[in-house]
Amino acid sequence: MPVEAEPIGARRFDRLDALRGVAIVWMAVFHFCFDLNHYGFIRQDFHDDPLWTVQRSAIVSLFLFCVGLGQAVALDAVQGGPRFWRRWAQIAGCALGVSAGSWLMFPRSYISFGVLHGIAAMLLLLRLAAPAGRWLWPIGLMALLMPVLVQDDFFDSRWTNWLGLVTHKPITEDYVPLLPWLGVTLWGLAAGQWALRCHRALLSGPLPRALSAPGRPLAVLGRWSLCFYMLHQPVLIGLVAAAAWLLHPPG
Repeated sequence: MPVEAEPIGARRFDRLDALRGVAIVWMAVFHFCFDLNHYGFIRQDFHDDPLWTVQRSAIVSLFLFCVGLGQAVALDAVQGGPRFWRRWAQIAGCALGVSAGSWLMFPRSYISFGVLHGIAAMLLLLRLAAPAGRWLWPIGLMALLMPVLVQDDFFDSRWTNWLGLVTHKPITEDYVPLLPWLGVTLWGLAAGQWALRCHRALLSGPLPRALSAPGRPLAVLGRWSLCFYMLHQPVLIGLVAAAAWLLHPPG
């Protein structure tokens, strides 16, 4: 998630990277528990139990808020078009890879529009919306409310559910449609623009001394969020599957 366009060239904003690192670690722990459940080591309801559904929403929200913050920093640094499009192509390519990999493992519930697909689409919209300035707050609120106000079964198919105006959640391993999640990224962009304009040190300042020890590795992790996102689940699934085979070998 985990995975927005890099904000600047030579200089990094450690606070933003560390915040993204927090989301990465939280996501990895969540996915590890999901894998344990899939292989029967634990028994949890990841689809309906609020312990897991609320966590998932919080993790996705933190990731997407960081996407908006990152775009505010990138635009403030006048990030060039080639750099943006190169990073966008990486994210879009990884999204296609996630769809292909999930189809092989979960053919009935593969990921057609998950978090990477959503981020790829939202990055384009954030670039268009950035000049709105303070209007990003009410626009973001409308995006958050739209799935509650407007629903139609036309949007329930895999070809249309990416918009988010569905009457019921589709059966898929990951689903991050444009609405309402675009609203979170718009608020992240708005918050980033406000911070850079009024309290720049909130984003650009060094890590607080009390948090420097855990913050530094988190910042490093946050800088490599896309690589980590693509690699962590194959590694975790491999480890859990190997443990399951050792404990209960076939035959």
